[in-house]
Amino acid sequence: MRRTSLAVTLGAILALTVTSCGDTAESDADAEGGEASAEAQSLVLYSGRNEELIQPLIDTFSEETGIEVEVRYGDTAELAAQILEEGEGSPADVFLAQDAGALGAVAAEDLFDELDAELLEQVPEAYRDTEDQWVGLSGRVRTLIYNTDTVDEADLPASVDELTGADYTGRVGVAPTNASFQSFVTAHREIEGEEQTQSFLDDLAANDPQIREGNGEIVTDVAEGVLDMGLVNHYYLYSRAKELGEAPEELNVANHLFSDGDVGSLVNVAGVGVLNSENPAAASLTEFMLSTEGQTYFAEETAEYPLIEGVDGPEGMPSLEELDAPEIDLNQLDDLETSVEMIVESGLVG
Repeated sequence: MRRTSLAVTLGAILALTVTSCGDTAESDADAEGGEASAEAQSLVLYSGRNEELIQPLIDTFSEETGIEVEVRYGDTAELAAQILEEGEGSPADVFLAQDAGALGAVAAEDLFDELDAELLEQVPEAYRDTEDQWVGLSGRVRTLIYNTDTVDEADLPASVDELTGADYTGRVGVAPTNASFQSFVTAHREIEGEEQTQSFLDDLAANDPQIREGNGEIVTDVAEGVLDMGLVNHYYLYSRAKELGEAPEELNVANHLFSDGDVGSLVNVAGVGVLNSENPAAASLTEFMLSTEGQTYFAEETAEYPLIEGVDGPEGMPSLEELDAPEIDLNQLDDLETSVEMIVESGLVG
């Protein structure tokens, strides 16, 4: 059952994001009237994951189930803010986010309906909400991608915090308005504390970082020698290899995974929450994404980590269990607003 409180807004996040989702519209399920709810054959999905990545999976779902999906694509943080503004009147049935923080921000306002226990049990507790409001669909690891022609592996930092040093001045690409970077900052706060995180951001901003809007742009610039390295998620390497028709190990870029539980190797999830459980199509889509078929898509097409048993992870990457990632409760990443304010204060965003 949803609550009515909408005390928190994400105005700062809205200020950082530029994508507009356009005017709201009535869901097909609503248009069919109350009697149609049990047989709804359509749903509205707010997707913080980009169209190129997620639309093929949605198309397969529609072909197999006959359920039509109206997808509204946008920045994850901006869509979360939009849902908070729309409240119970949101036309969205499902919210697909690229990070746990945005899901947590919506869950904190009780706008998600509780997910089915049997569905949740497929996913390890570390990758789902403690109050059953959202569930992870795929795992993604933060990494430092670097140009293997211009950077000696021995010169790579042991910790992400070292990127504020003189050895890396002007050489590092970052995307401070990207949801993945903002969740990384939130994790840094949880692990290192607010004061140390603000110092890290201030020092990073003072070290002449090269600002980009997205991770894909960083990877392209690193590969072309415009940048030496950049903070991104691990699968962008695989995306570039796929674009070029080459094996990842043949590229002139590689992922550097931080060790010893460094926050620079945060494992986050892309996940989903249901805003309208009265529409059975919403549950059908969630179940499909956690099916073997859906999880195989994430592993093979996007090189992300599947979160159910029986589906192998991306080739060339350590298993989730083998990653030397920081121990952190993803449910603690819901305070994006403070992270955004700290990023702005540092000067990384003008």
